[in-house]
Amino acid sequence: MVNIIYKPVIHRSKKRILLQFTYNSQIIKEFRKKTDITWSQTMKAWHIADTQNHRLEYGIPVENNSETNNKFNIAHNKSLATLSPINEIKNTKTEILLKPITTKTNKLFIGIYFKFNETINNKIIQLNNIKYSNSNKCWYLPCNKIAYHNLSNAIATIADTAQLNTTKLSAYLKSIKAKKNNNPQPNQTNITIYDKIFAISAHNLQILVRTEEHLKLKAYSPSTIRTYKNEIASFLQTLKNHKANTLTSEDLRRYIHYCITKLNLSENTVHSRLNALKYMYEQVLGHQKFFVEIPRPKKHLQLPKVLGEQELRRLFNAPKNLKHKAILFIAYSAGLRVSEVINLRLQDIDRERKQIFIYCSKGKKDRYVMLSPLVLDVLEQYYKLSYNKPTNYLFEGIEKGQPYSIRSAQQIFNDAKRSAGIIKTLSFHSLRHSFATHLLEKGVDVIFIKDILGHFNIKTTERYLHVRRETLINIPSPIDELYNYK
Repeated sequence: MVNIIYKPVIHRSKKRILLQFTYNSQIIKEFRKKTDITWSQTMKAWHIADTQNHRLEYGIPVENNSETNNKFNIAHNKSLATLSPINEIKNTKTEILLKPITTKTNKLFIGIYFKFNETINNKIIQLNNIKYSNSNKCWYLPCNKIAYHNLSNAIATIADTAQLNTTKLSAYLKSIKAKKNNNPQPNQTNITIYDKIFAISAHNLQILVRTEEHLKLKAYSPSTIRTYKNEIASFLQTLKNHKANTLTSEDLRRYIHYCITKLNLSENTVHSRLNALKYMYEQVLGHQKFFVEIPRPKKHLQLPKVLGEQELRRLFNAPKNLKHKAILFIAYSAGLRVSEVINLRLQDIDRERKQIFIYCSKGKKDRYVMLSPLVLDVLEQYYKLSYNKPTNYLFEGIEKGQPYSIRSAQQIFNDAKRSAGIIKTLSFHSLRHSFATHLLEKGVDVIFIKDILGHFNIKTTERYLHVRRETLINIPSPIDELYNYK
């Protein structure tokens, strides 16, 4: 049985009733049938309209109405037989156990476990970066000093009700620290940007803030800002109390050498760090041509990994959910990135002209791609049979009017790949690679493919020329001639 706490609140200047319970899709489905249940991102909880009927039904006293209060007593006694019992708060303190947990991305988080208590739950859901894990059945926070201190301070305000138990978390962190001391691997730690900021001097921290502001003024994408900020923070952390704006080009050269030889960073990571530092020194600090003399490591030329036609058929047949099937279909049929798929709006599907409008994609470019009649039929069936029809985005998440998450779309692909028995190391982006490669194999000119994919440089598209199956099939192996293989 799932315990549900009903609490009257004021949300966005409106009277609402907050519902607090462990996530359960069946409960949400039942509430949707008879209420206007809505998810609040700020309160991290579902809420419904604060009406007299709802108060009577869910056992909440109705204010300033003696006749209604009598009805409430009758309804409340009746509801006790149907509603799940609520855990009573005991006089003893509730123990909040902190445990290390990891997500599917192998990142470390602080898991927060406790016997349900309304006071504690209300404190925890107000914390920054707090999320709920269905697999671990607990709230969790990033494993860093800021998150821990915020949690500790919040629990300190209700010290008469709750107390933290950090035994397991402390033991785990000590074991991690011991391993690092015995076998240090600087490039394989779970250090977050917040931990790096702790070790940056006040002077250099101002430079980091200025750089972030400059990137936002130039309207760089959130992902680019996040990457640049992380790379620059790693650099400034290494400097400690040395002022970044006093370094010479030779100092930067030695630092890049240190990144390659001591930190063992990959070629791609070194390129990313060079780009971030070049932006900071040349665009923000005004040091012109500061990186001209610093050589860049040669990148590993990675060929795209593609799916065969039979593999694609098995992949598309795997999902039973029509929405999941539609996501995979539209991604392959038009060669879309995962971010482009989830950001598709209903208005972007042009049924008359049989095309899809891709708004403000990578590099802030708009473009049109083809809309397959087969995919259009799948999309129409998906919309027709949807229980909660999308209102804005083509694929919406739990919150009405908001797009599906990238991680959920990637999980759909991984689940379908596993169900289809495909053992290749692939990602959602492999659908885009497969689309481009199959067009080349069917004789479509590489220039047209470049425009469809939205590439800036033709060299990016030319990678697919190395993957074409016909190129390899038409060249016989010399061993076949040696043994006259038939």
